[in-house]
Amino acid sequence: MMPFESRSGFSAACSREKRLDKQPWIILSAGDNVAVATAAIAQGSTVAGTEARQKIDPGHKVAIADIPLGSPVVKYGQAIGRTTAEVKAGDHVHSHNLHFENDRLAATANSAPETATPQDKARTFMGYRRADGRAATRNYIGIIASVNCSTTVCRAIADEANRTILPHYEGIDGFVPIVHDQGCGMSSTGDGMNVLHRTLAGYTRHVNFGGVLMIGLGCEVNQLTLYGQSGAGASKRHFNIQDAGGSRRAVERAMGVLREIAADVGREKRVPMSIGEIIIGLQCGGSDGFSGITANPALGVAADLLAAAGGTAILSETSEIYGAEHLLRSRAVSDEVAKKLDEKIAWWEDYVALHGASLDNNPSPGNKRGGLTTILEKSLGAVAKGGRSPLTAVYGYAERVTAPGLVFMDTPGYDPVSATGQVAGGANMIAFTTGRGSCFGCRPAPSLKLSSNSALYASMEEDMDIDCGTIATGDATISGKGREIFDLIVDTASGKKTKSEIFGYGDNEFVPWHLGATL
Repeated sequence: MMPFESRSGFSAACSREKRLDKQPWIILSAGDNVAVATAAIAQGSTVAGTEARQKIDPGHKVAIADIPLGSPVVKYGQAIGRTTAEVKAGDHVHSHNLHFENDRLAATANSAPETATPQDKARTFMGYRRADGRAATRNYIGIIASVNCSTTVCRAIADEANRTILPHYEGIDGFVPIVHDQGCGMSSTGDGMNVLHRTLAGYTRHVNFGGVLMIGLGCEVNQLTLYGQSGAGASKRHFNIQDAGGSRRAVERAMGVLREIAADVGREKRVPMSIGEIIIGLQCGGSDGFSGITANPALGVAADLLAAAGGTAILSETSEIYGAEHLLRSRAVSDEVAKKLDEKIAWWEDYVALHGASLDNNPSPGNKRGGLTTILEKSLGAVAKGGRSPLTAVYGYAERVTAPGLVFMDTPGYDPVSATGQVAGGANMIAFTTGRGSCFGCRPAPSLKLSSNSALYASMEEDMDIDCGTIATGDATISGKGREIFDLIVDTASGKKTKSEIFGYGDNEFVPWHLGATL
């Protein structure tokens, strides 16, 4: 189900039709008992035939009918919690009178995905064709740490290579340090080691790395031999600092190795290839009350267009689809896919209970200031990033993604960890929506930033690639903005730099999921 059907006012079916009235509120689905303010609503103003009893800030909810104590509050056509006090029509509905309760309303029949034209499906981008046939959107060389002990040396190597080697190769996008705080002080078996190894292995083979140099210390649990890099002359190499004779000598040795790798990688040229070879990770962070109305459904349109062309869109953040997972489940292509999604949700319920937490600990304080109240409300907006396409597969964290179309990867809701898993799984691009102003990059995958409201775009334009807030003002439609995002995805895959790339984000956002005991 894509819960965006017209009722009145600026309804989310503004999605497909140009808004005519520009009233400062939106009702997202028939049956909703709240409207969302798209601009500040003064006390006494009329909203859907009722009088606002308090001032309503943008992104926040106002009751459009009386809601008795203990009754569901309905938004997107779904319950987002129950009232903790009697709510009168015109009241502000938020944390003071609404709380999480694990309700699910039945999913309605799924709407069709955004229509892709033959021209959409036939589009190409200019990418790098690797020897194994995969398509890259960037041509980086990675300096990957096997253990926290080698992170400083990896950074020193990347700095020196960018200073002395990169100027000689226009075809190389840069030398990227991939560093982290794991690799030792952990069991050599179990979930923690399995996840770390799978994540690092995904980065060593990532298509946007034309070459890789992996650096270990030598005595760590996460030994270099686990990654199977080839010998001299190959584009994937490794060595240990202890074997090199220390830190400074390791940097010197790395320069010789990287010159050999760069001589091969620097010859790569962009060539036309199908957009069906784009794999994009879908992210949202610093969400607000507009995220599920503007940026997320617009990104969903772009994801549908990409899926229709044979490409792949990865939806993730399991803890942030909680409460809306039944809508995804209803779109699964098989019982097996639906069962896998159910298993991921059940694991998370057990996991948070084990640690004395609740999945409703999310939303964050920033989310709540932006108008979101419960995880159910946040999740219903978050799943909109996945558009309306069928769910074709479900993957574990950092597992290699092979299925086309819309897929789901099990990750935490914490954006750097989630995006790291997507990139390890093969995402060669990231699209990241935000309502509060998250700053992010995820090299080697270029990351697009989409603002949910125009005030954010105006205040942080140097970080935002597209302003989706024009949907809320009625100056754009979800379909139109989705196609704008789709066009930018193709241009970015062809080499256009994102705002985060221009600033230099991406070296510090590699954050593998911590699981298991620290010993």
